[in-house]
Amino acid sequence: MTIREFKMPDVGEGLTEAEILKWYVQPGDTVTDGQVVCEVETAKAAVELPIPFDGTVHELLFPEGTTVDVGQVIISVNVGGGAEPEAPAAPAVAAAPAQEPVAEPEPEGRQPVLVGYGVAASSTKRRARRTTAAPAAAQATIPVVPEQLNGHAPAAARPLAKPPVRKLAKDLGVDLASVTPTGPDGIITREDVHRAAAPAPAPAVEAPAPVAAPAPVAAPVQAAPAVPSDARETRIPIKGVRKATAAAMVGSAFTAPHVTEFVTFDITRTMKLVEELKSDKDMAGLRVNPLLLIAKAVLVAVKRNPDINAAWDEAAQEIVLKHYVNLGIAAATPRGLIVPNIKDAHAQTLPELSQSLSELVATAREGKTTPAAMQGGTFTITNVGVFGVDTGTPILNPGESAILAVGAIKLQPWVHKGKVKPRQVTTLALSFDHRLVDGELGSKFLADVAAILENPKRLITWA
Repeated sequence: MTIREFKMPDVGEGLTEAEILKWYVQPGDTVTDGQVVCEVETAKAAVELPIPFDGTVHELLFPEGTTVDVGQVIISVNVGGGAEPEAPAAPAVAAAPAQEPVAEPEPEGRQPVLVGYGVAASSTKRRARRTTAAPAAAQATIPVVPEQLNGHAPAAARPLAKPPVRKLAKDLGVDLASVTPTGPDGIITREDVHRAAAPAPAPAVEAPAPVAAPAPVAAPVQAAPAVPSDARETRIPIKGVRKATAAAMVGSAFTAPHVTEFVTFDITRTMKLVEELKSDKDMAGLRVNPLLLIAKAVLVAVKRNPDINAAWDEAAQEIVLKHYVNLGIAAATPRGLIVPNIKDAHAQTLPELSQSLSELVATAREGKTTPAAMQGGTFTITNVGVFGVDTGTPILNPGESAILAVGAIKLQPWVHKGKVKPRQVTTLALSFDHRLVDGELGSKFLADVAAILENPKRLITWA
């Protein structure tokens, strides 16, 4: 038989390790090109890994819960047919110890990565397995095919696309070689595949293509030690999303000089508009909530105060003004706080923005947010009000100049038209990087957001 090895790939963000969360296959299972074989958690998010060739699973090299360096072999697959070494062909062969596959030395230079990405060379080597000597007539030689780019041709010789996009193209019968890429660095996106599959223009927001995966089958895993009922402490390893979030927040807090401003205002009219939109035929089937209109108000305020949408480039000593808004929404998930963003949110209509928010939240709750979805944000909203909190002093998402915290919306006594009446009231808090956003700009932006939400007609007049 012929053994091929699949290595832990770099998911495209320069990560060096990932934890194996779940195996979907066991030794002896048949796998096909593009089939998801395991789920791993990087410092950014949970990612499903597809196998890039057909065959039968020979061995799982690591159990669930193990952190593996990029470039290490995680699974071997028999791609040449033939019997597994455990299945003896005759008594004479069975009497002799079966020879284990021998891993060839790692090729120098570029390490295997997911298609469409590159990564610097790694010094990680896999130890060669010990072999048992036996007469040549009693042993079957098992050739090992060294893996190059996880079974694919060099990236320069094939179109650049992520595995989910390749699977989508395969499902739609689209030849990636005929698709014109529009993504960064010539990467083919989902929208490119849909455009190639149907001449009609692709919708502004694409629903994530479902990735079919077999029912998960647990691999042998060392059980976690039971915690005594009288234990006074429990220690939890810092890794994955929590580790990445901690590093990012510390770096942001001690790099960017934070300033936070607050505004409390009457949001009653916006709450009434939310109820009216729920019955609007143009919003039928879409989720309408206060966050949707707050997000739209932020986008209008950014248009009126474009300098708020910027980044500080320390290396180049430049302020980078962004002429687009990738709107980040902080989401609390079982794996920790993540901030996926809606690409080009500034160009979306209200129904499109509603659809994007729904997909973003659903994907985050399922733990399926991709690393790419959390890159490139320009402005972030964190809704602490859902926890009943009035407001807070949020820390900037690294690489952004401002973040808006939305507090709880509560019925409170408020002076309205000269009389004290019960009104819906909330508080917004804006933290910004004082290196590039001064007090005047920050104050104007925050005041504009509050003014729009106090009188949502301004969504039309100011847009």
